[in-house]
Amino acid sequence: MVHQTVAGNRESEALVCDDLRFTYGQLDSQIAAVAGGLERLGLAKGDRVALLLANGPEFLIVLLAAIRIGAIAVPINVREQTPELKHILNDCGAAVVVHDADIAQKLPTAADVPALKHRFSVGGAAAGSQTYETLAVNGASVAPVELDEEDTAVILYTSGTTGQPKGAMLTHLNIIHSAMHFELCMELGSDERSLLAVPASHVTGLVATLFTMLRTGGCSVIMRAFKADDFLALAAREKVTQTLMVPAMYNLFLLRCNTADYDLSHWRIGGYGGAPMAESTIQQLAENLPDLILVNAYGATELTSPATILPLGLGAERSDSVGITVPCGEIRIVNAQGQDAKPDEHGEIWIKGPMVVPGYWKNAKKTAEEFQDGFWKSGDVGSRDAQGFVRLHDRSKDMIIRGGYNIYSAEIENTLMAHDAVIECAAIGQPDPVLGEKLHVFVHSTDPLFDAEMVKAHCAAHLADYKTPDFVTFKAEPLPRNANGKIIKKALRDMI
Repeated sequence: MVHQTVAGNRESEALVCDDLRFTYGQLDSQIAAVAGGLERLGLAKGDRVALLLANGPEFLIVLLAAIRIGAIAVPINVREQTPELKHILNDCGAAVVVHDADIAQKLPTAADVPALKHRFSVGGAAAGSQTYETLAVNGASVAPVELDEEDTAVILYTSGTTGQPKGAMLTHLNIIHSAMHFELCMELGSDERSLLAVPASHVTGLVATLFTMLRTGGCSVIMRAFKADDFLALAAREKVTQTLMVPAMYNLFLLRCNTADYDLSHWRIGGYGGAPMAESTIQQLAENLPDLILVNAYGATELTSPATILPLGLGAERSDSVGITVPCGEIRIVNAQGQDAKPDEHGEIWIKGPMVVPGYWKNAKKTAEEFQDGFWKSGDVGSRDAQGFVRLHDRSKDMIIRGGYNIYSAEIENTLMAHDAVIECAAIGQPDPVLGEKLHVFVHSTDPLFDAEMVKAHCAAHLADYKTPDFVTFKAEPLPRNANGKIIKKALRDMI
């Protein structure tokens, strides 16, 4: 796909970030240079290359360089902390990590990650790492690698209910189909300019923007970090035509900015997912940006992004729905009896298709639990009407979605339970008008000195920063439980 796009668009703009602009021909040369450097290190087909990089041109270059030599790219969120990084790097057995210089101190020691032989630092020097510039081999020519469409191209780690991240294996076929889904369902052409405002290491940024632009021959406009006014200024300056973000980002620029101050006339498609969009937000966007077509999409890491996309033009009319099944996809709504639910009947959403990953990296147990007969069992409770429109009703895995980031309550609870002062605890989502949900933890402790700041500091030391609780409620008595001994989270939600 990349070779085809480069061949047909050598002089077209492929990437914009700050003052840097690459045509497809220039991007291809950068990819070849880094691919040559990876080969020089002795990397070959199937080896893993970890990317601990924030949004920037190096992310896309290293990603495609790794894939070009047949290696597997492992993008990691830069907000992960040392314990999570240690688990991920050891689990995937990464031989190389390319990381931002300002987060080098979070990397595990060499003794803790014995398979990791090479470290390269982007944006400056870092102790124990070579500079990124030394990785590239100018003029390198990489021989084609024999690959199968079902080979793994990317591993993305997603938090599990056990608290340990598991690596979803995105195949070449998965990625191509998902890029085609966005291209077809959003009616994208070769002159698109997509603004990457979500993390490139997340399946949305990776597939909905970067790979989709590579598929169409469009341009990825990369924003290093989202700020509402900067986002609108960049969208106007670069004549952005398409985005895919979380509703919180739309809320923020509506709250903080006057959209009339920016020329957003080229912005045609406003995709969103990860959380419901409030009716008030949809209405305000319709008033402020009448030419912007809102497109809801429902997906997950295990789905290489979308399983459903709302047909164009139905953003307001069907705001209750996440859309219809993508082409080549299949969705079952499975009721409590294990049978296909009737129209509008609730059940668990099962998804099948060429975009569904084959399983988790070296984790047969979790793969067997979550995949059945080619379907991925999402754990989400939904329904489908007679016209095929899917609605989401609940998340049976107790997942909290904070500003588009998935937070599994068990991960927070397991981390807090490791603290000596915590007898028991529970994490739930607290509704928030901007972020969708914030993280609220209930803690049963008998230590009078244990306070909210200590709870937050403990989480911050072991988890990504977006998993630090926003609210802490201390209970002197045990948390409410049912007859089976399970904490009744509905009672806790009722308290707030």
